[in-house]
Amino acid sequence: MKTLKKAALATAVAAAMATSALAAESAPTRGTGEYSWDSLAKFDKLDFSGVTVTVTGPWLAPEDDYLRRVFEPFEQATGATVKYNGSDSFEQQILIDAQAGTPPNIAFFPQPGLAADMASRGYLTPVSNSIKQQVLDTYAAGQSWIDLATYENKAGKEDFYGVFYRADVKSLVWYSPDNFEDNGYDVPETMEELIALSDQMVKDGKKPWCIGLGSGAATGWPATDWVEDIMLRTQSPAVYDQWVNHEIPFNDPKVVNAIETFGQFAKNDDYVSGGASAVGTTDFRDSPKDLFSVPAKCFMHRQASFIPAFFPEGTVVGEDADFFYFPAYASKDLGKPVLGAGTVAGITKSNKATEAVLDYLLSPLAHELWMEKGNFLTANTKVNTALYASDTQKALGDILLNATTFRFDGSDLMPGAIGAGSFWTGMVDFVSGDSAQDVADSIEKSWKELK
Repeated sequence: MKTLKKAALATAVAAAMATSALAAESAPTRGTGEYSWDSLAKFDKLDFSGVTVTVTGPWLAPEDDYLRRVFEPFEQATGATVKYNGSDSFEQQILIDAQAGTPPNIAFFPQPGLAADMASRGYLTPVSNSIKQQVLDTYAAGQSWIDLATYENKAGKEDFYGVFYRADVKSLVWYSPDNFEDNGYDVPETMEELIALSDQMVKDGKKPWCIGLGSGAATGWPATDWVEDIMLRTQSPAVYDQWVNHEIPFNDPKVVNAIETFGQFAKNDDYVSGGASAVGTTDFRDSPKDLFSVPAKCFMHRQASFIPAFFPEGTVVGEDADFFYFPAYASKDLGKPVLGAGTVAGITKSNKATEAVLDYLLSPLAHELWMEKGNFLTANTKVNTALYASDTQKALGDILLNATTFRFDGSDLMPGAIGAGSFWTGMVDFVSGDSAQDVADSIEKSWKELK
């Protein structure tokens, strides 16, 4: 599935980006360093001596040790024992365990769709309103994180089920600071400025964009990210959710407009390195390399935080390459939406300490202890951002903290036959010459055929 392929890739690459990642070790001594130790005080009042909380999720070595390190202060404060076991087949195993009546107490879900499915089967326990309020009070774009953890139960009634812990950012444009400086280009702050900058580059005889959709059997997925980002910049979060949930048809004019807007970038020979005809056949791993050719063959590349793994060897992020937020339209008044991913912790088997564990996962301390290890971003506004493992990680975290809306990759939440099927192939057909309307009609037809 697309989700698993991209998540695994993002994890591997982000680890490489975390330039100051440390070896696994025990949590620092309480009261030392610049951590938010005060956030631990309320847990001192709890006594969970003899209580064990079992936890599972997708994280394997070395990240499993990072999480165990995060839980150490909670264990010391409350007397509880928290046991984490990661699985490389988490998505399958958690459902098997739930059906057998032997789930862990808490599970970290790498995609909300799986958590929603578990809730609909009665395998998740709703979380209290006090936890919900903490999310609203402490997370940037707090309502977005509530929405992403609100699912229907077996009776079809919506409830709040989890806490997001660790996030990823996809709304990024990569560029070479040297190339921008040499040509007098400024980083754009609005979509209008981004388009104007692209047009200026064309006037200067340059190609603004590197775009490639090739990815073997998964060819086409990079374009779905473009369309999702554009949907968030042209429509309200509610409309985005309706599109993802098929509450409006895929060929709704709002969706067709987003595809056409992507075409203004990808189907424009003047805009794209190699010309529009190369977009569908260029491998996404190769497309950003033109940023670093001499002279540069293109100047900007929209892609998630994992893409530096495919930059030329020796490229230093923050020096040779950098990124900026894929901007919103100033004229649309839709704030600063961010497309990304994240992991939600839900209760799969309740005991008297499980909700306290989720409460702890909302504390800034629980975030800071992984932030400093690298490969961890958070929307928690209370953390000490100076503890990020690198300037790059901090800059990515700042994008999350400035977000007014956060949404998951829509194609990952759609049925596989759509999000990892007709949507992918439709985008290839689009850049190959089909109209946005024809492509949207075809994808809508494939969705109806699922019923």
